[in-house]
Amino acid sequence: MKNWEITFVDQKGVPTRLSLACADRPSDEEAARAIRAHLFPVIEKVDLNDFQDRAEAPTAKWLEEQNGVKITAIDEVA
Repeated sequence: MKNWEITFVDQKGVPTRLSLACADRPSDEEAARAIRAHLFPVIEKVDLNDFQDRAEAPTAKWLEEQNGVKITAIDEVA
């Protein structure tokens, strides 16, 4: 497995990094799910009824629109 570093801007506008281990580069949606689990562990498994099946990346869209969290980069860590 490879290690990936997800860089995102959190709710306070602070650039933050989160490590994720997976075989291939995670999609924006996979990265958003990892960020949601990190920032909001209590609601990690919440159904996103408003966005589910209507948005390409519902978790990423929810994070950005409802919480101001935006993924800025997904890079492989050597």
